[in-house]
Order: sequence, then C-alpha cells, then structure tokens
Amino acid sequence: MPFPPEFHELAEKVKNWGRWGADDELGTLNLITREVVLRGVAAAKTGKTFSLAIPLSEDGPQIGIIEGRDNPTRRMLMIDQPSLGDPEGMRTSDDAVTMGLQAGTHWDSLAHASFLDQIYNGFPTSTITEAGASKCGIGNVTKLVSRGILLDIARVKGKDMLDIPYAITGDDLDEACAKQGVEVLPGDIVLLRTGMMQLLKAGQKEAYFGGTGPSFWSTQWLRDHDVAAVATDNITFEYLNFEKLDSEMALPVHVLHLVFMGMTQGQNWDLEELAADCAADGVYEFLLEASPEPFVDALGAPVNPIAIK
Repeated sequence: MPFPPEFHELAEKVKNWGRWGADDELGTLNLITREVVLRGVAAAKTGKTFSLAIPLSEDGPQIGIIEGRDNPTRRMLMIDQPSLGDPEGMRTSDDAVTMGLQAGTHWDSLAHASFLDQIYNGFPTSTITEAGASKCGIGNVTKLVSRGILLDIARVKGKDMLDIPYAITGDDLDEACAKQGVEVLPGDIVLLRTGMMQLLKAGQKEAYFGGTGPSFWSTQWLRDHDVAAVATDNITFEYLNFEKLDSEMALPVHVLHLVFMGMTQGQNWDLEELAADCAADGVYEFLLEASPEPFVDALGAPVNPIAIK
C-alpha cells in the first residue's frame, strides 16, 4: 500500500541529501566532530564499563522470520593440531562462524533500506548487487565514537517494559529528557530503552518480535536534535502494529532514518545493566565506543558497543 501524503511531507522535512555533499555516504555520522568526541570523553568520569551486546551463539534472537538472517553457527577447523607437523612444537585450535551480519547486536548500513529505487543521498539501488553495496555500505563506518545518551522510556513511564505495541513519540523523548535531566545535542548517539530485552533474556523470542519502538511521530524530534545515530533494545527497531499492517505504513521509520535522514540504526542492544546503573546514580550520559566490524560493502555489521561512565 502506498505511503500517505503525510509521510512524503515529513520525508522532505527531515531529508539530509546533499547536506554533506553529493558524494557523502556517512549521513548523520558527519555530525560526530572532534568536539563531540571530546564531549563524550568528558562524560566518562568513573571508569565503569558496560557491554551492550547480546551473546553471539546459536541460541540468538532469530527465529526464521527473515530468511537467511541466521543465528551464528560455529564449527571447529582444527583441534590441538601440531603446528607445521611437529608433534613436539606448538599446537593450535581454530574455528569459523556462519551468521547473518544483522543477526545479533548490530548497526544497519544506510544501504539497508531503499525507497522508490533510491538509497541515502539519492544513490540508485542499482549500486546494490550480488557483490554488496558499492555505496553507503557499513564498511565506510571505520570508527563510531561519541557521547551516548540513554533515554529510558520504560522507566520514565513507570514500567519495567513498555506495552506491546507502543509507539514512542517526540513527546515521549521530551518527557524522558526532562525527567532524566539530560539534553540531547548534535552528534550524540541516542539509545532508547523499551525494556523488551527482558523478553529475549527470558527465552520469549516470539514476544520479543513485538512492535514497540520509535515511531513515525518521533522522527522530526531526532532530526531537530541532529542525532548522529540511534539504537534500541529490540529486534524490529521501530513501532509496528502487526494487526494493522494492511492499513498502516510498514517500516516507515527505517525509510525515514536510513534513506532520507541518512541516520544509522542499531538493533538488539542490551541496555538492561546500563539502565539500572543510570537509574541508580542519575547519570544518563557516557562515552560510547560502538564501531561496527568493517565488512566491506555489507548492509550491516555486528558490534560490541561499550558504554564508559
């Protein structure tokens, strides 16, 4: 079903094509200047570190809804094998992994989504072939370090987890900033906690696919604040009402963020430990090192994000 006029109106308002030049492939990551990085460094005061990645294993979140986006499978290549055939010398063990690059905690590249035969900055979808994405691939993102801001939407609403589905709006983001006492500045990376990661940790994988997340009505807020990237603690990233997909826009936030804004998205981020610590000390800013694995021409890549408070 075609997207309605209000979608196209918003797309034009948030559009960043040409903002950093006709050849740009990084989008809003250009907002992470040296000054922004130093702002992130200044936010690290205690030395406490938090990994925001889920484990990479065969027991991952994928349940076969997206064909080929498989949980990691690992096999041994060698087990205690003599090096250079010398049984008295060093021995080695080695293994290999097969997985969907977006199966676990990951960033989507700007080439992951398209609209009307175009990806970010107006590059044609013909730039995506069996060889991968020759434009806007995740391999362009060789470093991703900035100030991180956690907006714990669930706790702000007085809940362990938001309802499913729930559409996070710009008003929700304003409420979170006000109650947490934070200001989102240009170049910041925003992490949105819905609480849905608890479902995955409890083994409720089907429920984890529920459509709670940032909605169409949050996009202007992220553009107005010039957010560099945004990540969520769920698998769909955005709000989806699965009972009304025939009558509502399907994945509009992916299109608005990746295609029109050029804003990198992250999914399956484990924010539980970080959120508990932020709630305990009232500090919701930190240095965030979240550089993706630099897979050349890939549509996404795994990441082990580290928050340093």
